Amino acid sequence: MSGRDRISGLPESLLTHILSHLPTKQSVQTSVLSKRWENVYLSVPGLDLDCSVLPNYDADEVILSFLSFIDKLLEFSPELSLFKVKIKCRNTMIDGFTDRIGTMIDRGTQHLDVVSSTDYYEDTLNDLLPVVDFMPMNLLTSKTLVYLKLSSSGLMDPGFVSMPCLRFLHLEEVKWLVHLEKLVSGCPVLEELTLVRDLDDEYSRRHEEFTAMRVRSRSLKKFRVPLKHRWDCSSEVRCTVEIDAPGLEHMSLGEDQFDSVVVKKLSCLLVVELDIKFVVNFGEFFDPSDASKRTEIRAFLNGISSVRHMIISAKTVKALDLYSKEGMIPKFNNLSRLEAVFHGKLLQFMPALLECCPNLKHLVLKVLHSEEMEEGLELTDVPRCVSSTLECVEIQEQLELEEGKMKATSYFLGNSAILKKLILSPTAYDPRYVVESEIVDKVNKLTKRSTGCEIIIRAMEEVVII
Repeated sequence: MSGRDRISGLPESLLTHILSHLPTKQSVQTSVLSKRWENVYLSVPGLDLDCSVLPNYDADEVILSFLSFIDKLLEFSPELSLFKVKIKCRNTMIDGFTDRIGTMIDRGTQHLDVVSSTDYYEDTLNDLLPVVDFMPMNLLTSKTLVYLKLSSSGLMDPGFVSMPCLRFLHLEEVKWLVHLEKLVSGCPVLEELTLVRDLDDEYSRRHEEFTAMRVRSRSLKKFRVPLKHRWDCSSEVRCTVEIDAPGLEHMSLGEDQFDSVVVKKLSCLLVVELDIKFVVNFGEFFDPSDASKRTEIRAFLNGISSVRHMIISAKTVKALDLYSKEGMIPKFNNLSRLEAVFHGKLLQFMPALLECCPNLKHLVLKVLHSEEMEEGLELTDVPRCVSSTLECVEIQEQLELEEGKMKATSYFLGNSAILKKLILSPTAYDPRYVVESEIVDKVNKLTKRSTGCEIIIRAMEEVVII
């Protein structure tokens, strides 16, 4: 029994299910194990290929072998559905590749993840124009797709869009020849949409009608614009995103990919994450005296004012501070939890921001101290939430507990009438400058308005509760 190959004795349906969890390259390698395994990989109901690592030498021959492999896979079991297809071709343009994608879609693919290759050529004006891998026309009429992720691909207008089962849609740096509004409206059960704009898109420059991206959906629950992770987030092509999704529960806007964000009244919002400054140009903030920009920002804030949990970056805090100098931030009456990042010099703005959150219960405050922070900072205004509703405050980042840097801690302890917990999180002090006993001594000297408030210091080896 010790030398028996028990895995090979399993039913083929179970073997193909096991291989479906491996990249296709590894799945194919099992064909050399024995005669039993020779063709098992050809019956796997999925495909996971990374063409971006194909060798540069004999490129035509390698590409031909790649297409021949896909054809062999499709022809071996004509009735087989490739339920999950993941193909990455970042650095390789493959003529005939999208035709095979079309065949897979016709065979009932449910999960499709394609990273296309983008190449460029010079036109008669010496401008660089992209060579685009446009997806097959039958993609946008698939009756089986549930999950679709496209990166650096092109989408043409088939005239009619109908994807009745699609629930998850991720579009990253897509070249458009179909309006996003038309695409989304053809997905009646869409729940999650992720959108990453191509800031270097010469294609959009020549097709200006696609610079307004409208998201209109009654089924959408989650909308994300993730970070692009690049220093220069500027673009010469202005672009607007409009969101009309009455059932939206979670919205995350990261980095600045759009010159303006327009939202309808999002009354079902549970969570909003904002890392935006309301302009695209890298390092720049808007002019608070610009009346049209203030109107745009006010409309956006009113549109998300029913949110219950809000997370805002230091960039967004600074933008709100700028806006507040000329305009009034609306009330967030439903907001019970706020997570905000403040540079030390902007702590003066904190009471004004909290004044807009009259029913806040939980505050997570991340303070980024810098040399710009004024030691003479005084927090005197006490908004309603601080005095009457705030139950828990968590202060993160380096609080060396020097004079001036204890302002936030003493402010909440001295003014919060029903505060139950004040938490100094793991990086709340710098042990190079402050020993543990000094931490406890300084906190013990602070006045607590709420006598039942626990002060929890998590920065030490052992959690200390005062």
